[in-house]
Amino acid sequence: MKRYILTGTPGSGKTAILRRLESDGHTVIEEAATDVIALRQAQGEPEPWTKPSFTAAITTLQRRRQEQAAALPGDVQFYDRSPVCTYALAVYLGHPVPAILSRELERIKDQRIYEQRVFFVQNLGSVTPTAARRITFEESLRFERIHQEAYASFGYECVPISPGTLSDRAKVIKKYVEPEQVTSG
Repeated sequence: MKRYILTGTPGSGKTAILRRLESDGHTVIEEAATDVIALRQAQGEPEPWTKPSFTAAITTLQRRRQEQAAALPGDVQFYDRSPVCTYALAVYLGHPVPAILSRELERIKDQRIYEQRVFFVQNLGSVTPTAARRITFEESLRFERIHQEAYASFGYECVPISPGTLSDRAKVIKKYVEPEQVTSG
């Protein structure tokens, strides 16, 4: 099983690329942070990211989804973010890294859960706010740098996915995961 991570700054078009990959038949595992935010907001907590327990909740959901995904079809899976992103989020928010996240980072390293090549979807020059995304473009650039530094510090190689059409961005990713078949002549 090859598990590839897509990451990048909020508003970079990562989700659209994942939907494209999914429509092309690939298995996609959803981002946990957005779902944790939605649940907590539905429970009456307007800004769940302000609490240090936020990153622990994300980590728990990420691990559960990764373990459940083992039963899904296909040899390639695309993950909308990873525990390294959760680490970057804790750094960005100024929260301590919870023990559950430290253990998960060790687990994914020791078990080589994810491919070392990570697709880093670059910003598009702006950010559109949503209920879960309340970040300015300037803040998103800082968040993007923190992500790049986090992935590098954990030994991952970030493959930049430059701005472009959705089709072109998905093709760049597929070039790495679906190498052309070599034919003998």
